Amino acid sequence: MQYNVKIDTFEGPLDLLLHLINTLEIDIYDIPVAQITEQYLLYIHTMKELKLDLASEYLVMAATLLAIKSNMLLPKQEEELFDEGFESDYEADPRSELVERLIEYRKYKEAAIDLKSLEEERSLIYTKAPSDLSELSKGKAGPKTAGPSASLYDMLGAFQKLMRRKRLKKPLATKIARQEISIEKRMEEIIDLLKNRTDVVDFNELFPYPEKEYIVVTFLAVLELMKRNEIIAQQTENFGGIQVIPVQRGAAAVGYY
Repeated sequence: MQYNVKIDTFEGPLDLLLHLINTLEIDIYDIPVAQITEQYLLYIHTMKELKLDLASEYLVMAATLLAIKSNMLLPKQEEELFDEGFESDYEADPRSELVERLIEYRKYKEAAIDLKSLEEERSLIYTKAPSDLSELSKGKAGPKTAGPSASLYDMLGAFQKLMRRKRLKKPLATKIARQEISIEKRMEEIIDLLKNRTDVVDFNELFPYPEKEYIVVTFLAVLELMKRNEIIAQQTENFGGIQVIPVQRGAAAVGYY
């Protein structure tokens, strides 16, 4: 039976572009189109490798970026207005429309974050008569994660680096053929590995074999375990390595930070 996984963390192509701009520390008013196009297409190809369905709007944005890149490679032409005796204004920047859309989208995204924060603050307010909660204060503290959780963007970035390393280390010729493995079976293997380890497990240790099918199945198994809240993927610093631990061990690490 085919196993379908839908990644809906990206709210659209503009959301993905904003993430790339922030990650690469790019000035939104002076976007290097060649660099941002390369990174955008890299994410698109990664999603295709995972056999995930892409919305048409992502492909439209890819075509838009390629069109802007092509326009910027064309030589600029200056026309002289002989009747008025001065040169015409320079050609409009082909990036201007995209920049305006990104700035507008960022405003709405930031406003949505502020509204979400206000909603969470308001949800902590309850209108009821005072009650004696001294007995409840003696209970156990709730679970806390062992460190900052890695986002889907971080997981996709780690997957891209892993695929590049595996391609470089893969032997030129091999006759080894591994038996096909299901995602559910790989999930059980990952859980067993984490339970038998007392230390944190590096993300790359979950991919001991270079076969593409095995790598994709393992990555989807990791995402599904994160979705089920059975494991935690944490990243101690930006662009740093990702460590994986079971949720029970992460919850036990109270007071970690």
